[in-house]
Amino acid sequence: MTPGGGAKNVLSAVAALVCALAVALAAYASHGAEGESARRLAMAAAFAFAHGVALIALASRVSRLANLGKAALLAGMLLFPGSLAAAVFLHLPTTLAPFGGVLLIAGWIVLAVDFIRGN
Repeated sequence: MTPGGGAKNVLSAVAALVCALAVALAAYASHGAEGESARRLAMAAAFAFAHGVALIALASRVSRLANLGKAALLAGMLLFPGSLAAAVFLHLPTTLAPFGGVLLIAGWIVLAVDFIRGN
């Protein structure tokens, strides 16, 4: 096993499971939910799927900056789409969604810096 391979595999597995959940959310948004609930679930599904795929693609980057960026993406992915889904299924407020969005933005900026530095 290569250094960091275990963490890479765990991150990729979690991201793949998030993608599977995103497909299920999209299906429910299309066939089971209505109105605002359908809109929220569709947005949650889109963000979760896109960031799940991104994390799989980024799993092999192992610099400190890349790890920080990936951690921000993972946390943001849990908070932003998670908050939207929790609003639909658990009737909770979407209070955490803005924090998740900020983490997603920050994660992408940190990753951009990592790419520019050539790590």
